[in-house]
Amino acid sequence: MATASPQHLLDDIINTGQKQQEQQQEFLSSLETIVLAIFLSIVIIMTVFGNLLVMVALCKDRHLRKKKTNYFIVSLAFADLLVALVVMPFAAIELTTGEWRYGEIFCLVRTSLDVFLTTASILHLCCIALDRYYAICCQPLVYRHKMTPVRVAVMLGLCWLIPTFISFLPIMQSWNAIGIEEIIEERQVLTGGSNDTSCVFLVNQPYALICSAVAFYVPLALMVLAYQRIYVTAMSHARQIETLQRAGSAPITGMIPVITVRPSTSSDPSEHCRLRTAMVSSSLEQAPIANSRMRVETKAAKTLAIIMGCFCLCWAPFFITNVVDPFIHYSVPWQLWTAWLWLGYINSGLNPFLYAFLNRAFRRAFLVILCCGDERYSRQGSYSYRQTRRPCTPTSVNGTSMALR
Repeated sequence: MATASPQHLLDDIINTGQKQQEQQQEFLSSLETIVLAIFLSIVIIMTVFGNLLVMVALCKDRHLRKKKTNYFIVSLAFADLLVALVVMPFAAIELTTGEWRYGEIFCLVRTSLDVFLTTASILHLCCIALDRYYAICCQPLVYRHKMTPVRVAVMLGLCWLIPTFISFLPIMQSWNAIGIEEIIEERQVLTGGSNDTSCVFLVNQPYALICSAVAFYVPLALMVLAYQRIYVTAMSHARQIETLQRAGSAPITGMIPVITVRPSTSSDPSEHCRLRTAMVSSSLEQAPIANSRMRVETKAAKTLAIIMGCFCLCWAPFFITNVVDPFIHYSVPWQLWTAWLWLGYINSGLNPFLYAFLNRAFRRAFLVILCCGDERYSRQGSYSYRQTRRPCTPTSVNGTSMALR
């Protein structure tokens, strides 16, 4: 009877250990894929649900349709909804399976839609900031003159037109690949051979700079300037109110411009404030209201910081990498690219919460929708709305109301 040599026994032990290690790695890989697929599915479902609810709310609630800013919000929700329905699913499938199964042409179409819709979403955020700037920092008549229905329609049209010039037009014409064809071919070989099995998208330096400027850096600069002016205006009037409170019972007469931040909408930049001229008879009588206004002014400032913080946190890493990568010979790992890209996608899921869910008027409409049209919520909201307006009715100057809704 032959006996196995020690060398054969050692080889068997090594082979068995290697097989067990490979099986363990396959199990961990499968488990990671399942967890990743579940997470991406949750992100997509929440994005679809949140943005769809915003659109349905505006269609069903006539009070929401009266606000010009809400048209920016619903158009933003439509752009984010398309991101969740058209862009995210294909990106999730490619990420979890590790390959592209839909051919080269659809790769270009998918990439164009990705750039188009995410840019449209960012431009809508910029328009909302500009709308609030005119509403809060300018005189009421200036706001009415600038934000006419025609001008609102033009701004919305530009939000959808401008992204075309940095998405479908250059990508379908392969302008983004001029001068880097060899690098793209090498990357395709490493990832699968061609765009039939891998969707490789690299951009040259001019496209990276122009696209990033139009899609992120210019809107970011406008948003920072607008919200900075809103913050300064809100804090200025908060200090003014505090001065009135400290004045004791000394009667104060005259016309004092006051920014009122309504609690029902204080968490939403689309309805943060309205500017009006109010008659103040004495600071003693106004003290309880002043305390409330100061608290709400502070909350409004914090909300602006949250909005800008979420926007920068979600998109800044991607666009910084997008500009830097062509200048460092495309050495950024694909895992980092994927993480930054999905962080940007998550912004489409956060927008409904930042711009609508924190708004009491929208929340009331959501409750009516989710509770199958239960009008109790509508009546409660109407009562609350009347209560918040009662202490400070708009003053009429020469027959013209100065209240800005």
